[in-house]
Amino acid sequence: MTAEQITKTDKMTGARVFLECLKKEGVDKIFGYPGGAILHIYDELYKFKDIKHYLVRHEQAALHAAEGYARVTGKPGVVLVTSGPGATNAVTGIANAYYDSYPLVVFTGQVDTKLIGNDAFQEADIVGITRTCCKHNYLVKNLVELPKIIKEAFHIAKTGKPGPVVVSLPKDVLTSRMTFEYPERVNLPGYNPNYEGHPIQCRRALKLLCEAQRPVIISGGGVIHSEAWEQLQDLAEKLNIPVATTLMGIGTFPQDNELSLGMLGMHGNYWANLAVSNCDVLFAVGTRFNDRITGCLKRFCKDAKVIHVDIDPCSISKNVHVDIPIVGNAKNVLNVILNEYKTGEYKYDNKMREMWIKQTDLWKSNKPVFAVPNGILHPQTVINHIYEKTKNLKTIIATEVGQHQMWTAQLYKFTRPRQLITSGGLGTMGFGFPAAIGAQIADKDALVFNIAGDGSIQMNIQELMTCVDYKIPVKIAVINNGYLGMVRQWQEKLFDKHYSQTPITSPDYVKLADAYGVLGLRITQENQIDEALDKAINYNGPVIMDFIVEPFEMVYPWVLAGKPINEVILSNEADETGKGE
Repeated sequence: MTAEQITKTDKMTGARVFLECLKKEGVDKIFGYPGGAILHIYDELYKFKDIKHYLVRHEQAALHAAEGYARVTGKPGVVLVTSGPGATNAVTGIANAYYDSYPLVVFTGQVDTKLIGNDAFQEADIVGITRTCCKHNYLVKNLVELPKIIKEAFHIAKTGKPGPVVVSLPKDVLTSRMTFEYPERVNLPGYNPNYEGHPIQCRRALKLLCEAQRPVIISGGGVIHSEAWEQLQDLAEKLNIPVATTLMGIGTFPQDNELSLGMLGMHGNYWANLAVSNCDVLFAVGTRFNDRITGCLKRFCKDAKVIHVDIDPCSISKNVHVDIPIVGNAKNVLNVILNEYKTGEYKYDNKMREMWIKQTDLWKSNKPVFAVPNGILHPQTVINHIYEKTKNLKTIIATEVGQHQMWTAQLYKFTRPRQLITSGGLGTMGFGFPAAIGAQIADKDALVFNIAGDGSIQMNIQELMTCVDYKIPVKIAVINNGYLGMVRQWQEKLFDKHYSQTPITSPDYVKLADAYGVLGLRITQENQIDEALDKAINYNGPVIMDFIVEPFEMVYPWVLAGKPINEVILSNEADETGKGE
């Protein structure tokens, strides 16, 4: 039976109802892995031509790929996995999307409703397991409620503060039959995100910003979710305020703009940390003030007035005391502030602003010390070359987690939103490669690079076969230093160089690439980098590049855990500097 032949009088199986619901939500791509509890869906999918399914090699990769897709498109990524181990393998990906606030709708199989709780084969309480790491979850108990639940799941995932929603599908629900009808609207009385910031609070915020002598804006991931980057840049330029970004906010403010401070935090720019530490008004938009950007909370912006815009009321004053809270969608709030500024009633002292900008420019001259070229390839050199080769192309950069992630955030000058795809809150090794796959599926015309460490890449390297199967031309740059680099860095500085279980061996990536049927390249000298990058960029298929680099390189700047963010280590030779002066 084709989709055109179906009428409201036909009774469909739950499996077919499921697919028709997805179609109603505009879903045309899903990531997944089949199993016994959901075979009825896969049987219907065999006949259903409106949705393309991408078969990954591990369920965790399906979640990360769906998140990469969501990050590029702004639409919910959709995942389908089976019960038991299929569902539990998905938990890391669910948690990653939850902590970074990206919309996913994750469908997991489940045993028959009458077997739930009986320790049946491949049963796992995925509703209980994911309760603390998803925005909401459902166990479908009968087919009649399935369309309503799916409608709600997509609504919840993409509204308010975005996040993953989990829907558990018992096998007998999928084999039941019903007449299909999809609800036109959602009715959730207890769920009403506030999108409009209070106008009085917005006016108070603008007044305080204009009175400030040393203001700073922090732009977080919420600016991406609300698509507020143009309004943020407009406000910063109109009021002449420097802008720092969180890791999740990279790309919301062009790093080539003279007001850009770049990333702040543990491995953020020295000058960004000092600017935030010495500001008198901090305007934070779409960030939850996690410990990686605040350092010691007692000393974070202790002399500043704080304005905080966030759509999640639970995030405001959770970690940092806020003087002017504004609950609402960042784009709406910024538009209200900009419109208020147009009235001409608000003025600021531009002379004081220029003095403040000159001070931040002076701090910028104190840059971290990178290793001097000594014949050994340095990771920063590799990333700089990648930037120079790709900066004028339509490039998306994904990363794994570790030193290479921080060097990428520091050195690659991101100028647009949705250009960097990286794991922030959960710090998930193995995230970048499957996320890059999802990003490439989302934007077939983009050049997608995954900058990886030799530890992280081995966690989901099996997805090379997914790239081959679907002709997904992701380019992988492995920064191969023979260590779990970020952990080793902590061991070197804080654990007397006790490198316990951080040396890590890798396969021969060139031979591995050949086994998978992709292009493999090994680079050991700087004069080989550009040729390898040219070959990779021009190759019509997936590529893995193995960059053999200095094993003991350190990421600087570095704020040690628990220290205030203005106490920054800039090199091996220099201990804590700055201290707010």
